[in-house]
Amino acid sequence: MCVILFAHRTDPRYPLAVAANRDEFHDRAAAPLGFWHDAPSVLGGRDLTGGGTWIGVTRSGRLAAITNYREPAVQPRLDAPSRGLLTRDFLTGTEGARAYLDSISGSASEYSGFCLLVFDGNDLAFFSNRGGAPRTLHPGVYGLSNHLLDTPWPKVLRGREQLATALADGSDPVPAMFEILRDRTFAADSELPHTGLPLEAERELSPLFVVGERYGTRSSTVILVGQREIEASERTFSPDATLAASRAYRIDRNPAA
Repeated sequence: MCVILFAHRTDPRYPLAVAANRDEFHDRAAAPLGFWHDAPSVLGGRDLTGGGTWIGVTRSGRLAAITNYREPAVQPRLDAPSRGLLTRDFLTGTEGARAYLDSISGSASEYSGFCLLVFDGNDLAFFSNRGGAPRTLHPGVYGLSNHLLDTPWPKVLRGREQLATALADGSDPVPAMFEILRDRTFAADSELPHTGLPLEAERELSPLFVVGERYGTRSSTVILVGQREIEASERTFSPDATLAASRAYRIDRNPAA
């Protein structure tokens, strides 16, 4: 994922509400949102290269999502394991959120830079191998892109504010959450982050929804983890940013699953 907006225990209907865009090279093969044949309680997309996922949820309400950490000056490790395996292993496991992050923190340097968000049905926790120890998050509205949690990139600030508004009026937030994720507003040059990319590349990546010939927003996902029900919806896009397909699931939440 390249932007994850989420509200934790700010709405009595949803212990967790997530809106996320996956930005990726268009030629990297992936399976759409669906239940996994090898882990039937997991609902998520699937990276067909690394075997993991960028975001997923289980029937019990466990959720995991990950973003890459943008560091173009760092030479990528060709032998590094896929970061999507970190989300897969949480979703198919039973450890609590903080315990899981503590357990992987010792080997986190083996991976390229990542930011990982995990929810065990009760607690929400965050960890990046580029900044600090794992931590449990308090209730609130947060934003994450390709840097640390709540780094004030324009799209993070804008998306976080819009998510809070979408949840505030008590209506069905799903349409508004997808509308947030379709935002193609470019940040002003004076507001762009300085991550080591050329200025033109920083501009191209500054919207919530990224359009590019080789790389861009491949899918948008909205997940609402309710007290008794889970809603998960996905929209996938062609390289020219036109809608290719949409999927929606509404399942009973079963803490024992």
